[in-house]
Amino acid sequence: MRFSVLASGSSGNAIYIENDQHSFLVDAGLSGRKMEELFATIGKKMNNLDGILVTHEHSDHIKGLGIVARKHKVPIYANAKTWQAMDGLVGAIPVEQRFHFDMDTVKSFGSLDIESFAVSHDAADPMFYVFHENGRKLALITDTGYVSDRMKGIIQASDAFVFESNHDVGMLQMGRYPWSVKRRILSDVGHVSNEDAAVAMSEVMAEKPTRIYLSHLSKDNNMKDLARMSVEQTLQTKGIIVGEYVDLLDTDANVPTELVVV
Repeated sequence: MRFSVLASGSSGNAIYIENDQHSFLVDAGLSGRKMEELFATIGKKMNNLDGILVTHEHSDHIKGLGIVARKHKVPIYANAKTWQAMDGLVGAIPVEQRFHFDMDTVKSFGSLDIESFAVSHDAADPMFYVFHENGRKLALITDTGYVSDRMKGIIQASDAFVFESNHDVGMLQMGRYPWSVKRRILSDVGHVSNEDAAVAMSEVMAEKPTRIYLSHLSKDNNMKDLARMSVEQTLQTKGIIVGEYVDLLDTDANVPTELVVV
């Protein structure tokens, strides 16, 4: 199993996952042209996709979905409420490309098992995914106001995480956003902060080599260096030393991460 975070942030999100038989995209939150560029950067083609898995209907996750689906005839998977919420946002999707992926279920594609689970976000029915293959595990979790015990149980002991580290609380509180937006971000249906993300990470990591990709950073209320420093310091207070068996890695809004093996 291999993956690349193609783009991550408030301007657009997309994650590519493949094994030797299948390939999937989680979200298509950038323009069709930009999605093509990102795929080319990692040496892949969109017409080889077996499906696009949708997490929720916010524009930074579905902006290019309709264009990509129609151009490349890619199957689209989403739960019923998300399909309903996307109506009018992604254009017409042919019925033969519309598939339901219910919450809290597992779909199997050969040796690759994809598990869906609920998160806490202000969308119709938001959910993220854990990919399993041959005892290896990749967990994707962003766009959640908090990480519940149930979420932690599902993502526990993954070999790699794409984990939201959205904002620095101080930067957000002192920033230019109106209070209504700040309150939304800080709420239980908003986004997790650097520190809260690190606490959750400390509770789900196993003592084995683990890669953590800090994702969905706010361009106004966070910085890569700050996120890494905050997460590393918080993990250290929990007895987890970055560099021993845990690696913290950046994601970017425009540049894909290296395609790596889980």
